[in-house]
Amino acid sequence: MDSFERVTVGDHVLFSKTVGESDVYLFAGITGDLNAIHVNEQAMAGTRYGRRIAHGVLTVGFMSTASTMMIDKLGGVAVSYGYDRVRFVRPVFIGDTVTVRYEITERLDDARRAVSAVEARNQHGETVAVARHILQFLPAGTGRAA
Repeated sequence: MDSFERVTVGDHVLFSKTVGESDVYLFAGITGDLNAIHVNEQAMAGTRYGRRIAHGVLTVGFMSTASTMMIDKLGGVAVSYGYDRVRFVRPVFIGDTVTVRYEITERLDDARRAVSAVEARNQHGETVAVARHILQFLPAGTGRAA
């Protein structure tokens, strides 16, 4: 069975991770985003947040992990066609545990794409980020998109 045939609206996966100090510093180093918001505890102490905030794009990375989990669940080969409507609703702090729910909401049969709603919540159940994601499924044996 082709992996796209397994795509079912309502199917979902969950991914959870506690954001550590090393996650923020490694991400800052890789991306070059060393803004005080992320790496300077003292500077952030005087703000309304009171402490450092993890990079929003790090949370999008967790969303990407969830999409990969969905691909693995379905089998076959798919690639990210992109994220739409990404919103960072609340800050993610070092020590927060973020859980991403990745749920297929639509099948685009002619294009071999699956559209998913992605929501990240912290350990308090508060939404911290949302997005819409599109997976492009590759036809079996061709190695390229339809």
